[in-house]
Amino acid sequence: MGIDELYPPDRLIAAQRATAAAGLDALLLTPGSDLRYLTGYDAHAGERLTCLVLPAEGEPTLIVPRLERPAAEAAPNTGVRIVDHVDGSDPYPLVVAALDGPVAAVGLADRMWAEQVLGLRAALPDATQRLAGEVLRELRIRKSPAEVAALAEAGAAIDEVHLRMGEWLRPGRTEAEVGTDIAAAIRAAGHVSVDFVIVAAGPNGASPHHGTSDRPIGVGEPVVVDIGGTMPSGYRSDCTRTYLVGGPAPADFLDYYAVLRDAQRAAVEAVRPGITGAAADAAAREPIVAAGYGPAFLHRTGHGIGLDGHEEPYLVAGNDRALEAGMAFSIEPGIYLAGRHGARIEDIVVCTTDGVQRLNTTPTELIAL
Repeated sequence: MGIDELYPPDRLIAAQRATAAAGLDALLLTPGSDLRYLTGYDAHAGERLTCLVLPAEGEPTLIVPRLERPAAEAAPNTGVRIVDHVDGSDPYPLVVAALDGPVAAVGLADRMWAEQVLGLRAALPDATQRLAGEVLRELRIRKSPAEVAALAEAGAAIDEVHLRMGEWLRPGRTEAEVGTDIAAAIRAAGHVSVDFVIVAAGPNGASPHHGTSDRPIGVGEPVVVDIGGTMPSGYRSDCTRTYLVGGPAPADFLDYYAVLRDAQRAAVEAVRPGITGAAADAAAREPIVAAGYGPAFLHRTGHGIGLDGHEEPYLVAGNDRALEAGMAFSIEPGIYLAGRHGARIEDIVVCTTDGVQRLNTTPTELIAL
């Protein structure tokens, strides 16, 4: 998987065509996944303006702080004109100049800082501001073979960490102590950054986004471990497994874990082109509801993943968009019993032309340590 395959130069051309088709005169992209998707540049987000000016027609321009110009020039696909600005100067006139004429509507990076949104509004008072995601979502939602390979590499790396969980999960250790070990292992497995570490033992397992705490892990407690990071490619990992530590399971936990595992497997097996995000969600939800745990499944079944940890498509009730080959997303049903314990099983999968490919391959059975 070469970097040219992951960040091909023709993405800029495709984005310009899509910009014109959307009725926009240009996209204005500050640091984030959209900028990286088009150029390969993992730009620093700060108070100094970095902005890719991508007109529907004409030459793209990347505006950067002068001190960051070397990093911009070294990026894989910044084969665009680079203009820099020095500290103390106003960079917004450079955006206007790069547009080379009046514009009626521009698309702004979806997660642009508010001060930059307002700065661009002042510099382009006659231009309607819309979201660049209207354009770029459709380009990013279907992954290329190189992107799938990058996600598979990320999946294999996070699987390595889960396979080592027996080294760290022991009664008496705190969630935070275990989390520190896991974070180091995520980096050791090849990630350049740790995006999140959830170690949720006993009653904390009933909070889907718990994090870690100074609470010691008790004997026989279920522990939900949800971890992920970013690889050098920019693509992300995300995988959850539930463990049983040091003793017999609490009453009814084994019963609902079996329900959860069947539900997760059913949702994975349901994935194919043409099924909707809502139908995939239902495939996981229906067995859980039938077993009487419906209110304990608190969240959607899945989210897309790529250069962002959460992106389109979303597997959730009401999403009637059909899945297509190349779409990558999580399948992660959970059951959470408030004040007692919880469980979640999560794999990243890719919709293929004839079904589904799991990118996380460790077992989904309850693992007793």
